[in-house]
Amino acid sequence: LFQVVETNLVAFDCHWIIINEEISDADVQELVRRSIGRLTIIRQTFPVPQNISQRCFRGNHRISSSLCDPKDPFSQSMEISNLYIYDTVLLLANAFHKKLEDRKWHSMASLTCIRKNSKPWQGGRSMLETIKKGGVNGLTGDLEFAENGGNPNVHFEILGTNYGEDLGRGIRKLGCWNPVTGLNGSLTDRKLENNMRGVVLRVVTVLEEPFVMVSENVLGKPKKYQGFSIDVLEALATYLGFKYEIYVAPDHKYGSPQDDGSWNGLIGELVFKRADIGISALTITPDRENVVDFTTRYMDYSVGVLLRKAEKTVDMFACLAPFDLSLWACIAGTVLLVGLLVYLLNWLNPPRLQMGSMTSTTLYNSMWFVYGSFVQQGGEVPYTTLATRLMMGAWWLFALIVISSYTANLAAFLTITRIENSIQSLQDLSRQTDIPYGTVFDSAVYEHVRVKGMNPFERDSMYSQMWRMINRSNGSENNVLESTAGIQKVKYGNYAFVWDAAVLEYVAINDAECSFYTVGNTVADRGYGIALQHGSPYRDVFSQR
Repeated sequence: LFQVVETNLVAFDCHWIIINEEISDADVQELVRRSIGRLTIIRQTFPVPQNISQRCFRGNHRISSSLCDPKDPFSQSMEISNLYIYDTVLLLANAFHKKLEDRKWHSMASLTCIRKNSKPWQGGRSMLETIKKGGVNGLTGDLEFAENGGNPNVHFEILGTNYGEDLGRGIRKLGCWNPVTGLNGSLTDRKLENNMRGVVLRVVTVLEEPFVMVSENVLGKPKKYQGFSIDVLEALATYLGFKYEIYVAPDHKYGSPQDDGSWNGLIGELVFKRADIGISALTITPDRENVVDFTTRYMDYSVGVLLRKAEKTVDMFACLAPFDLSLWACIAGTVLLVGLLVYLLNWLNPPRLQMGSMTSTTLYNSMWFVYGSFVQQGGEVPYTTLATRLMMGAWWLFALIVISSYTANLAAFLTITRIENSIQSLQDLSRQTDIPYGTVFDSAVYEHVRVKGMNPFERDSMYSQMWRMINRSNGSENNVLESTAGIQKVKYGNYAFVWDAAVLEYVAINDAECSFYTVGNTVADRGYGIALQHGSPYRDVFSQR
Protein backbone atom coordinates (compact mmCIF):
# COMPACT_ATOMS: atom_id res chain seq x y z
CA LEU A 1 0.00 0.00 0.00
CA PHE A 2 2.77 2.41 0.86
CA GLN A 3 4.49 1.64 -2.46
CA VAL A 4 1.28 2.83 -4.11
CA VAL A 5 1.52 6.09 -2.17
CA GLU A 6 5.23 6.54 -2.88
CA THR A 7 4.70 6.08 -6.63
CA ASN A 8 1.92 8.71 -6.57
CA LEU A 9 -0.78 6.29 -7.69
CA VAL A 10 -3.06 7.74 -5.03
CA ALA A 11 -3.36 11.01 -6.93
CA PHE A 12 -6.11 13.62 -7.04
CA ASP A 13 -8.33 11.78 -9.49
CA CYS A 14 -7.85 8.28 -8.00
CA HIS A 15 -10.23 6.39 -5.76
CA TRP A 16 -8.77 3.26 -4.18
CA ILE A 17 -10.88 0.53 -2.59
CA ILE A 18 -8.70 -1.44 -0.18
CA ILE A 19 -9.95 -4.77 1.17
CA ASN A 20 -7.46 -5.94 3.75
CA GLU A 21 -8.28 -7.44 7.12
CA GLU A 22 -4.68 -6.95 8.27
CA ILE A 23 -4.72 -3.13 8.07
CA SER A 24 -4.49 -1.48 11.49
CA ASP A 25 -5.66 1.92 12.75
CA ALA A 26 -2.10 3.24 12.54
CA ASP A 27 -1.82 2.04 8.94
CA VAL A 28 -5.12 3.71 8.07
CA GLN A 29 -4.07 7.07 9.53
CA GLU A 30 -0.72 6.91 7.74
CA LEU A 31 -2.42 6.16 4.42
CA VAL A 32 -4.82 9.06 4.84
CA ARG A 33 -1.99 11.42 5.76
CA ARG A 34 0.24 10.50 2.82
CA SER A 35 -2.36 10.04 0.09
CA ILE A 36 -4.15 12.74 -1.91
CA GLY A 37 -6.99 10.89 -3.60
CA ARG A 38 -9.98 9.19 -2.03
CA LEU A 39 -9.74 5.95 -0.06
CA THR A 40 -12.35 3.36 0.85
CA ILE A 41 -11.09 0.69 3.26
CA ILE A 42 -12.91 -2.55 4.09
CA ARG A 43 -11.54 -4.56 6.99
CA GLN A 44 -12.78 -7.25 9.37
CA THR A 45 -13.78 -6.35 12.91
CA PHE A 46 -13.88 -8.60 15.92
CA PRO A 47 -16.57 -8.10 18.58
CA VAL A 48 -15.36 -7.57 22.13
CA PRO A 49 -17.68 -8.50 25.06
CA GLN A 50 -19.07 -5.42 26.79
CA ASN A 51 -18.70 -7.09 30.18
CA ILE A 52 -15.07 -6.72 31.23
CA SER A 53 -15.18 -9.88 33.36
CA GLN A 54 -16.23 -11.95 30.33
CA ARG A 55 -13.47 -10.76 28.00
CA CYS A 56 -10.84 -13.13 29.36
CA PHE A 57 -13.18 -16.09 29.97
CA ARG A 58 -14.52 -17.64 26.79
CA GLY A 59 -16.56 -20.76 27.48
CA ASN A 60 -14.39 -23.38 29.09
CA HIS A 61 -11.07 -21.63 28.67
CA ARG A 62 -9.31 -18.54 29.91
CA ILE A 63 -7.41 -16.04 27.73
CA SER A 64 -4.34 -14.14 28.84
CA SER A 65 -5.09 -10.58 29.97
CA SER A 66 -2.55 -9.19 27.50
CA LEU A 67 -4.64 -10.67 24.67
CA CYS A 68 -8.18 -10.00 25.82
CA ASP A 69 -7.71 -6.37 26.89
CA PRO A 70 -8.09 -4.15 23.76
CA LYS A 71 -6.23 -1.32 25.51
CA ASP A 72 -3.17 -3.42 26.22
CA PRO A 73 -0.21 -2.33 24.00
CA PHE A 74 0.62 -5.94 23.18
CA SER A 75 -2.95 -6.61 22.10
CA GLN A 76 -2.99 -3.47 19.92
CA SER A 77 0.22 -4.52 18.16
CA MET A 78 -1.04 -8.02 17.38
CA GLU A 79 -1.48 -8.81 13.70
CA ILE A 80 -4.73 -10.36 12.51
CA SER A 81 -2.91 -13.49 11.35
CA ASN A 82 -1.72 -14.10 14.92
CA LEU A 83 -5.32 -13.96 16.14
CA TYR A 84 -6.28 -16.59 13.57
CA ILE A 85 -3.37 -18.81 14.62
CA TYR A 86 -4.45 -18.55 18.24
CA ASP A 87 -8.07 -19.45 17.39
CA THR A 88 -6.93 -22.31 15.13
CA VAL A 89 -5.00 -23.92 17.98
CA LEU A 90 -7.94 -23.27 20.31
CA LEU A 91 -10.40 -24.83 17.84
CA LEU A 92 -8.20 -27.87 17.30
CA ALA A 93 -7.74 -28.37 21.05
CA ASN A 94 -11.49 -28.11 21.57
CA ALA A 95 -12.08 -30.77 18.87
CA PHE A 96 -9.62 -33.15 20.51
CA HIS A 97 -11.29 -32.53 23.86
CA LYS A 98 -14.75 -33.34 22.47
CA LYS A 99 -13.51 -36.52 20.80
CA LEU A 100 -11.92 -37.75 23.97
CA GLU A 101 -14.96 -36.73 26.01
CA ASP A 102 -17.35 -38.62 23.69
CA ARG A 103 -15.00 -41.63 23.60
CA LYS A 104 -15.04 -41.52 19.80
CA TRP A 105 -11.36 -41.16 19.34
CA HIS A 106 -9.90 -43.18 16.50
CA SER A 107 -6.46 -44.49 17.31
CA MET A 108 -3.83 -43.57 14.79
CA ALA A 109 -1.62 -46.29 13.33
CA SER A 110 2.03 -45.53 12.82
CA LEU A 111 2.82 -44.42 9.30
CA THR A 112 6.03 -44.95 7.43
CA CYS A 113 7.15 -43.40 4.21
CA ILE A 114 8.82 -46.62 3.03
CA ARG A 115 5.72 -48.75 2.91
CA LYS A 116 3.60 -48.14 -0.14
CA ASN A 117 0.44 -49.71 1.26
CA SER A 118 0.08 -47.35 4.25
CA LYS A 119 -3.54 -46.48 4.93
CA PRO A 120 -4.66 -42.98 5.93
CA TRP A 121 -6.10 -42.29 9.36
CA GLN A 122 -9.73 -43.32 9.47
CA GLY A 123 -10.68 -40.69 12.03
CA GLY A 124 -9.84 -37.72 9.82
CA ARG A 125 -13.33 -37.22 8.41
CA SER A 126 -14.89 -37.57 11.86
CA MET A 127 -12.38 -35.08 13.23
CA LEU A 128 -13.26 -32.61 10.46
CA GLU A 129 -16.96 -32.88 11.27
CA THR A 130 -16.22 -32.14 14.92
CA ILE A 131 -14.18 -29.07 13.95
CA LYS A 132 -16.98 -27.80 11.68
CA LYS A 133 -19.40 -27.84 14.59
CA GLY A 134 -17.32 -25.07 16.11
CA GLY A 135 -18.92 -23.74 19.24
CA VAL A 136 -15.75 -21.97 20.33
CA ASN A 137 -15.47 -18.29 21.20
CA GLY A 138 -11.97 -17.06 20.46
CA LEU A 139 -10.16 -13.81 19.87
CA THR A 140 -11.85 -13.40 16.45
CA GLY A 141 -15.34 -14.08 17.82
CA ASP A 142 -17.62 -17.11 17.52
CA LEU A 143 -15.97 -19.82 15.44
CA GLU A 144 -18.55 -21.60 13.31
CA PHE A 145 -18.48 -23.06 9.82
CA ALA A 146 -21.09 -23.23 7.08
CA GLU A 147 -21.45 -26.07 4.58
CA ASN A 148 -18.88 -24.47 2.30
CA GLY A 149 -16.41 -24.15 5.14
CA GLY A 150 -16.77 -20.38 5.56
CA ASN A 151 -17.37 -18.60 8.86
CA PRO A 152 -20.89 -17.06 8.82
CA ASN A 153 -20.18 -14.82 11.82
CA VAL A 154 -17.68 -12.41 10.23
CA HIS A 155 -18.19 -8.66 10.61
CA PHE A 156 -16.74 -5.93 8.38
CA GLU A 157 -16.48 -2.17 8.73
CA ILE A 158 -16.19 0.29 5.83
CA LEU A 159 -14.02 3.38 6.26
CA GLY A 160 -13.65 6.34 3.93
CA THR A 161 -11.80 9.62 3.69
CA ASN A 162 -13.78 12.53 4.99
CA TYR A 163 -13.62 16.32 4.74
CA GLY A 164 -15.45 17.21 7.89
CA GLU A 165 -15.93 20.06 10.32
CA ASP A 166 -12.55 19.39 11.93
CA LEU A 167 -10.88 21.34 9.09
CA GLY A 168 -8.84 18.35 8.14
CA ARG A 169 -8.79 15.36 5.91
CA GLY A 170 -9.49 12.36 8.12
CA ILE A 171 -11.13 8.99 8.09
CA ARG A 172 -14.66 8.20 9.12
CA LYS A 173 -16.77 5.11 9.38
CA LEU A 174 -19.17 4.87 6.46
CA GLY A 175 -20.93 1.71 7.59
CA CYS A 176 -20.61 -1.89 8.69
CA TRP A 177 -21.69 -5.29 7.42
CA ASN A 178 -22.74 -8.47 9.18
CA PRO A 179 -24.42 -11.64 7.90
CA VAL A 180 -27.66 -10.97 9.79
CA THR A 181 -28.61 -7.38 8.89
CA GLY A 182 -26.30 -6.85 5.92
CA LEU A 183 -25.02 -3.33 5.21
CA ASN A 184 -25.71 -0.70 7.87
CA GLY A 185 -24.81 2.85 6.88
CA SER A 186 -24.29 4.75 3.66
CA LEU A 187 -21.36 4.62 1.28
CA THR A 188 -22.10 8.10 -0.07
CA ASP A 189 -20.85 11.38 1.36
CA ARG A 190 -22.83 12.82 4.18
CA LYS A 191 -25.35 15.43 3.02
CA LEU A 192 -24.83 18.78 4.66
CA GLU A 193 -28.14 20.17 3.41
CA ASN A 194 -28.72 23.71 4.65
CA ASN A 195 -27.28 23.42 8.14
CA MET A 196 -23.57 23.96 8.62
CA ARG A 197 -23.83 25.55 12.04
CA GLY A 198 -20.75 24.98 14.12
CA VAL A 199 -18.57 24.53 11.04
CA VAL A 200 -15.56 26.85 10.81
CA LEU A 201 -13.98 26.99 7.36
CA ARG A 202 -10.51 28.26 6.63
CA VAL A 203 -10.64 30.54 3.56
CA VAL A 204 -7.64 31.55 1.47
CA THR A 205 -7.80 34.55 -0.84
CA VAL A 206 -5.77 36.90 -3.03
CA LEU A 207 -6.28 40.67 -2.90
CA GLU A 208 -7.78 41.82 -6.21
CA GLU A 209 -10.01 44.87 -6.62
CA PRO A 210 -13.02 44.83 -6.73
CA PHE A 211 -13.34 41.17 -5.72
CA VAL A 212 -11.32 41.19 -2.48
CA MET A 213 -10.06 44.33 -0.75
CA VAL A 214 -8.90 45.22 2.76
CA SER A 215 -11.26 47.70 4.37
CA GLU A 216 -10.09 50.48 6.65
CA ASN A 217 -8.89 48.89 9.86
CA VAL A 218 -9.42 50.24 13.35
CA LEU A 219 -6.26 50.09 15.43
CA GLY A 220 -6.05 46.87 17.42
CA LYS A 221 -8.79 45.06 15.52
CA PRO A 222 -8.26 42.25 12.98
CA LYS A 223 -8.31 42.97 9.27
CA LYS A 224 -11.65 43.13 7.55
CA TYR A 225 -12.17 42.27 3.92
CA GLN A 226 -14.72 43.57 1.47
CA GLY A 227 -15.51 43.21 -2.19
CA PHE A 228 -17.72 41.28 -4.55
CA SER A 229 -16.29 37.85 -3.66
CA ILE A 230 -16.53 38.61 0.05
CA ASP A 231 -20.21 39.51 -0.45
CA VAL A 232 -20.76 36.10 -2.06
CA LEU A 233 -18.98 34.39 0.84
CA GLU A 234 -21.00 36.35 3.41
CA ALA A 235 -24.26 35.40 1.70
CA LEU A 236 -23.30 31.71 1.78
CA ALA A 237 -22.24 31.94 5.43
CA THR A 238 -25.52 33.60 6.38
CA TYR A 239 -27.65 31.07 4.50
CA LEU A 240 -25.78 27.91 5.54
CA GLY A 241 -24.79 29.04 9.04
CA PHE A 242 -21.04 28.41 8.94
CA LYS A 243 -18.23 30.66 10.13
CA TYR A 244 -14.94 31.28 8.42
CA GLU A 245 -11.39 32.45 9.01
CA ILE A 246 -9.83 34.24 6.06
CA TYR A 247 -6.18 34.80 5.19
CA VAL A 248 -4.19 35.91 2.15
CA ALA A 249 -2.10 33.39 0.21
CA PRO A 250 1.54 33.75 1.37
CA ASP A 251 2.92 34.36 -2.13
CA HIS A 252 -0.07 36.49 -3.25
CA LYS A 253 -0.59 34.29 -6.33
CA TYR A 254 -3.59 32.43 -7.66
CA GLY A 255 -1.55 29.30 -8.31
CA SER A 256 0.19 27.51 -11.14
CA PRO A 257 1.86 24.07 -11.50
CA GLN A 258 5.57 23.88 -10.71
CA ASP A 259 8.28 21.76 -12.30
CA ASP A 260 7.96 19.09 -9.60
CA GLY A 261 4.19 18.79 -10.10
CA SER A 262 3.21 20.75 -7.00
CA TRP A 263 1.15 23.96 -6.99
CA ASN A 264 1.83 27.35 -5.47
CA GLY A 265 -0.45 30.21 -4.52
CA LEU A 266 -4.10 29.92 -3.58
CA ILE A 267 -4.52 26.59 -5.37
CA GLY A 268 -1.48 25.20 -3.54
CA GLU A 269 -3.06 26.05 -0.18
CA LEU A 270 -6.05 23.89 -1.12
CA VAL A 271 -3.95 21.07 -2.55
CA PHE A 272 -1.89 20.81 0.64
CA LYS A 273 -5.05 20.95 2.79
CA ARG A 274 -4.08 24.17 4.55
CA ALA A 275 -7.38 25.78 3.53
CA ASP A 276 -10.90 24.51 2.91
CA ILE A 277 -12.02 26.96 0.24
CA GLY A 278 -10.40 29.62 -1.92
CA ILE A 279 -12.19 32.72 -3.19
CA SER A 280 -11.11 35.77 -5.18
CA ALA A 281 -11.08 36.70 -8.88
CA LEU A 282 -10.35 33.01 -9.45
CA THR A 283 -11.09 31.71 -12.93
CA ILE A 284 -12.11 28.12 -13.61
CA THR A 285 -9.51 26.46 -15.84
CA PRO A 286 -9.02 22.80 -16.88
CA ASP A 287 -5.63 22.57 -15.16
CA ARG A 288 -7.02 23.83 -11.88
CA GLU A 289 -10.02 21.51 -12.10
CA ASN A 290 -7.60 18.57 -12.17
CA VAL A 291 -6.41 19.29 -8.62
CA VAL A 292 -9.30 21.10 -6.90
CA ASP A 293 -13.07 21.23 -7.16
CA PHE A 294 -14.99 24.31 -8.29
CA THR A 295 -18.52 25.47 -7.70
CA THR A 296 -20.63 26.59 -10.62
CA ARG A 297 -19.53 29.98 -11.99
CA TYR A 298 -21.03 32.97 -10.22
CA MET A 299 -19.77 35.53 -12.77
CA ASP A 300 -18.64 35.46 -16.38
CA TYR A 301 -15.02 36.13 -17.25
CA SER A 302 -13.38 37.78 -20.25
CA VAL A 303 -9.95 39.18 -21.08
CA GLY A 304 -9.42 42.93 -21.34
CA VAL A 305 -6.60 45.42 -21.87
CA LEU A 306 -5.84 48.47 -19.73
CA LEU A 307 -4.23 51.41 -21.54
CA ARG A 308 -3.42 55.01 -20.74
CA LYS A 309 -5.38 57.66 -22.57
CA ALA A 310 -3.49 59.84 -25.01
CA GLU A 311 -2.57 63.13 -23.38
CA LYS A 312 -4.67 66.13 -24.41
CA THR A 313 -2.39 68.94 -25.67
CA VAL A 314 -3.13 72.60 -26.53
CA ASP A 315 -2.66 73.17 -30.28
CA MET A 316 -2.26 76.77 -31.42
CA PHE A 317 -3.05 75.75 -34.98
CA ALA A 318 -6.26 73.88 -34.13
CA CYS A 319 -8.14 76.22 -36.48
CA LEU A 320 -6.39 74.52 -39.36
CA ALA A 321 -7.49 71.03 -38.25
CA PRO A 322 -10.73 70.82 -40.31
CA PHE A 323 -8.70 70.69 -43.54
CA ASP A 324 -5.66 68.67 -44.36
CA LEU A 325 -2.35 70.46 -44.91
CA SER A 326 -2.34 69.58 -48.60
CA LEU A 327 -5.78 71.16 -49.01
CA TRP A 328 -4.59 74.37 -47.34
CA ALA A 329 -1.65 74.44 -49.74
CA CYS A 330 -4.01 74.08 -52.71
CA ILE A 331 -6.20 76.92 -51.42
CA ALA A 332 -3.16 79.19 -50.96
CA GLY A 333 -1.96 78.35 -54.46
CA THR A 334 -5.43 79.02 -55.84
CA VAL A 335 -5.53 82.47 -54.19
CA LEU A 336 -2.20 83.36 -55.78
CA LEU A 337 -3.22 82.00 -59.17
CA VAL A 338 -6.59 83.79 -59.26
CA GLY A 339 -4.96 87.02 -58.05
CA LEU A 340 -2.46 86.81 -60.89
CA LEU A 341 -5.22 86.13 -63.47
CA VAL A 342 -7.25 89.11 -62.24
CA TYR A 343 -4.20 91.34 -62.54
CA LEU A 344 -3.46 90.12 -66.09
CA LEU A 345 -7.07 90.60 -67.20
CA ASN A 346 -7.06 94.16 -65.90
CA TRP A 347 -3.73 94.87 -67.47
CA LEU A 348 -4.75 93.51 -70.91
CA ASN A 349 -8.18 95.18 -70.83
CA PRO A 350 -7.96 98.17 -68.51
CA PRO A 351 -11.30 99.68 -67.46
CA ARG A 352 -12.37 103.15 -68.59
CA LEU A 353 -12.20 105.62 -65.72
CA GLN A 354 -14.23 108.77 -65.22
CA MET A 355 -12.59 112.17 -65.11
CA GLY A 356 -10.94 112.78 -61.77
CA SER A 357 -11.13 109.14 -60.51
CA MET A 358 -8.00 107.29 -59.61
CA THR A 359 -7.45 103.59 -59.14
CA SER A 360 -4.58 101.22 -58.95
CA THR A 361 -4.53 97.82 -60.61
CA THR A 362 -1.24 96.61 -59.23
CA LEU A 363 -0.53 92.92 -58.58
CA TYR A 364 -0.58 93.58 -54.84
CA ASN A 365 -4.08 95.06 -54.99
CA SER A 366 -5.31 92.15 -57.11
CA MET A 367 -3.97 89.62 -54.61
CA TRP A 368 -5.51 91.51 -51.71
CA PHE A 369 -8.87 91.73 -53.46
CA VAL A 370 -8.94 87.94 -54.16
CA TYR A 371 -7.94 87.11 -50.56
CA GLY A 372 -10.51 89.51 -49.07
CA SER A 373 -13.31 88.03 -51.14
CA PHE A 374 -12.23 84.51 -50.16
CA VAL A 375 -12.55 85.28 -46.45
CA GLN A 376 -15.82 87.09 -47.18
CA GLN A 377 -14.54 90.57 -46.38
CA GLY A 378 -14.98 92.19 -49.81
CA GLY A 379 -12.45 94.36 -51.67
CA GLU A 380 -11.59 98.00 -52.29
CA VAL A 381 -10.79 97.92 -56.03
CA PRO A 382 -13.81 97.93 -58.41
CA TYR A 383 -13.46 95.76 -61.48
CA THR A 384 -15.81 96.75 -64.29
CA THR A 385 -14.65 94.69 -67.24
CA LEU A 386 -16.74 91.68 -68.21
CA ALA A 387 -13.85 89.19 -68.14
CA THR A 388 -12.79 90.23 -64.66
CA ARG A 389 -16.34 90.03 -63.32
CA LEU A 390 -16.83 86.53 -64.75
CA MET A 391 -13.57 85.45 -63.14
CA MET A 392 -14.55 86.94 -59.77
CA GLY A 393 -18.05 85.42 -59.92
CA ALA A 394 -16.58 81.95 -60.31
CA TRP A 395 -14.12 82.69 -57.53
CA TRP A 396 -16.84 83.84 -55.13
CA LEU A 397 -18.81 80.62 -55.78
CA PHE A 398 -15.70 78.58 -55.07
CA ALA A 399 -15.02 80.57 -51.88
CA LEU A 400 -18.64 80.06 -50.70
CA ILE A 401 -18.35 76.26 -51.01
CA VAL A 402 -14.95 76.09 -49.32
CA ILE A 403 -15.89 78.40 -46.44
CA SER A 404 -19.18 76.53 -45.82
CA SER A 405 -17.33 73.20 -45.65
CA TYR A 406 -14.71 74.67 -43.35
CA THR A 407 -17.32 76.13 -41.00
CA ALA A 408 -19.17 72.81 -40.70
CA ASN A 409 -16.00 70.82 -40.02
CA LEU A 410 -14.71 73.39 -37.54
CA ALA A 411 -17.97 73.30 -35.56
CA ALA A 412 -17.86 69.51 -35.34
CA PHE A 413 -14.19 69.57 -34.40
CA LEU A 414 -14.70 72.09 -31.59
CA THR A 415 -17.83 70.38 -30.27
CA ILE A 416 -16.30 66.92 -29.93
CA THR A 417 -12.58 67.07 -29.33
CA ARG A 418 -11.30 63.65 -30.23
CA ILE A 419 -8.36 62.15 -28.37
CA GLU A 420 -6.51 59.74 -30.57
CA ASN A 421 -6.50 56.25 -28.97
CA SER A 422 -5.10 54.02 -31.66
CA ILE A 423 -5.82 50.69 -29.86
CA GLN A 424 -9.51 49.83 -29.73
CA SER A 425 -9.46 46.01 -29.61
CA LEU A 426 -7.28 43.00 -28.91
CA GLN A 427 -6.65 42.75 -32.64
CA ASP A 428 -5.27 46.30 -32.70
CA LEU A 429 -3.06 45.48 -29.72
CA SER A 430 -1.64 42.35 -31.34
CA ARG A 431 -0.86 44.11 -34.66
CA GLN A 432 1.24 46.93 -33.19
CA THR A 433 4.67 46.84 -31.55
CA ASP A 434 5.06 50.45 -30.36
CA ILE A 435 3.37 49.77 -27.01
CA PRO A 436 4.71 46.68 -25.18
CA TYR A 437 2.16 44.64 -23.27
CA GLY A 438 2.05 41.74 -20.85
CA THR A 439 0.14 40.12 -18.00
CA VAL A 440 0.79 38.48 -14.63
CA PHE A 441 3.38 35.75 -15.00
CA ASP A 442 2.02 32.18 -14.64
CA SER A 443 -1.55 33.44 -14.27
CA ALA A 444 -4.69 32.08 -15.94
CA VAL A 445 -4.48 34.85 -18.58
CA TYR A 446 -0.84 33.99 -19.25
CA GLU A 447 -1.74 30.33 -19.71
CA HIS A 448 -4.78 31.22 -21.85
CA VAL A 449 -2.67 33.25 -24.30
CA ARG A 450 0.05 30.58 -24.33
CA VAL A 451 -2.37 27.77 -25.18
CA LYS A 452 -4.17 29.80 -27.84
CA GLY A 453 -0.89 30.94 -29.35
CA MET A 454 1.08 27.68 -29.29
CA ASN A 455 -1.41 24.83 -29.43
CA PRO A 456 -1.51 23.64 -33.07
CA PHE A 457 -5.16 22.63 -32.68
CA GLU A 458 -6.26 26.00 -31.26
CA ARG A 459 -3.70 28.29 -32.87
CA ASP A 460 -5.01 31.79 -33.50
CA SER A 461 -3.01 34.43 -35.39
CA MET A 462 -3.98 37.15 -32.93
CA TYR A 463 -2.94 35.10 -29.91
CA SER A 464 0.23 33.94 -31.69
CA GLN A 465 1.32 37.57 -32.11
CA MET A 466 0.36 38.34 -28.52
CA TRP A 467 2.31 35.35 -27.22
CA ARG A 468 5.46 36.46 -29.02
CA MET A 469 5.28 39.80 -27.24
CA ILE A 470 4.33 38.37 -23.84
CA ASN A 471 6.97 35.63 -23.97
CA ARG A 472 9.92 37.93 -24.70
CA SER A 473 12.95 36.91 -22.63
CA ASN A 474 10.99 33.87 -21.40
CA GLY A 475 8.27 36.13 -20.05
CA SER A 476 10.47 38.28 -17.83
CA GLU A 477 10.58 41.40 -20.02
CA ASN A 478 6.91 42.39 -20.31
CA ASN A 479 5.18 40.47 -17.51
CA VAL A 480 4.69 41.39 -13.86
CA LEU A 481 4.33 39.37 -10.66
CA GLU A 482 1.15 41.06 -9.40
CA SER A 483 -1.74 42.88 -11.05
CA THR A 484 -1.10 46.06 -9.03
CA ALA A 485 2.38 46.27 -10.55
CA GLY A 486 0.88 46.02 -14.04
CA ILE A 487 -1.59 48.83 -13.34
CA GLN A 488 1.18 51.11 -12.05
CA LYS A 489 3.28 50.29 -15.09
CA VAL A 490 0.45 51.44 -17.37
CA LYS A 491 -0.04 54.66 -15.41
CA TYR A 492 3.57 55.78 -15.39
CA GLY A 493 4.99 54.24 -18.55
CA ASN A 494 4.42 53.15 -22.10
CA TYR A 495 2.70 49.82 -21.40
CA ALA A 496 -0.58 47.92 -21.89
CA PHE A 497 -1.76 45.45 -19.24
CA VAL A 498 -3.74 42.34 -20.28
CA TRP A 499 -5.87 41.08 -17.40
CA ASP A 500 -9.41 40.25 -16.25
CA ALA A 501 -11.85 42.66 -17.88
CA ALA A 502 -13.93 43.09 -14.71
CA VAL A 503 -10.88 44.11 -12.68
CA LEU A 504 -9.61 46.52 -15.33
CA GLU A 505 -13.00 48.20 -15.76
CA TYR A 506 -13.16 48.80 -12.01
CA VAL A 507 -9.67 50.33 -12.05
CA ALA A 508 -10.52 52.61 -14.99
CA ILE A 509 -13.80 53.80 -13.45
CA ASN A 510 -12.28 54.55 -10.03
CA ASP A 511 -9.13 56.28 -11.27
CA ALA A 512 -9.16 59.81 -9.87
CA GLU A 513 -7.27 61.22 -12.86
CA CYS A 514 -9.40 59.41 -15.47
CA SER A 515 -6.19 58.43 -17.22
CA PHE A 516 -7.20 54.86 -18.20
CA TYR A 517 -9.40 53.26 -20.78
CA THR A 518 -10.09 49.58 -21.44
CA VAL A 519 -10.69 47.45 -24.50
CA GLY A 520 -11.29 43.74 -24.87
CA ASN A 521 -13.49 40.96 -26.10
CA THR A 522 -17.05 40.42 -24.90
CA VAL A 523 -17.09 36.63 -25.32
CA ALA A 524 -17.27 34.97 -21.88
CA ASP A 525 -15.79 31.52 -22.42
CA ARG A 526 -14.95 31.05 -18.73
CA GLY A 527 -16.21 32.13 -15.35
CA TYR A 528 -15.26 32.91 -11.78
CA GLY A 529 -15.87 30.19 -9.19
CA ILE A 530 -15.14 29.17 -5.61
CA ALA A 531 -12.37 26.57 -5.29
CA LEU A 532 -12.56 23.74 -2.76
CA GLN A 533 -10.41 20.78 -1.82
CA HIS A 534 -10.62 17.85 -4.20
CA GLY A 535 -13.57 15.70 -3.11
CA SER A 536 -14.96 18.30 -0.70
CA PRO A 537 -18.59 17.70 0.37
CA TYR A 538 -19.22 21.46 0.34
CA ARG A 539 -19.05 21.78 -3.45
CA ASP A 540 -22.62 20.76 -4.24
CA VAL A 541 -23.98 22.69 -1.24
CA PHE A 542 -22.30 25.91 -2.38
CA SER A 543 -23.24 25.38 -6.03
CA GLN A 544 -26.93 24.97 -5.21
CA ARG A 545 -27.03 28.34 -3.49
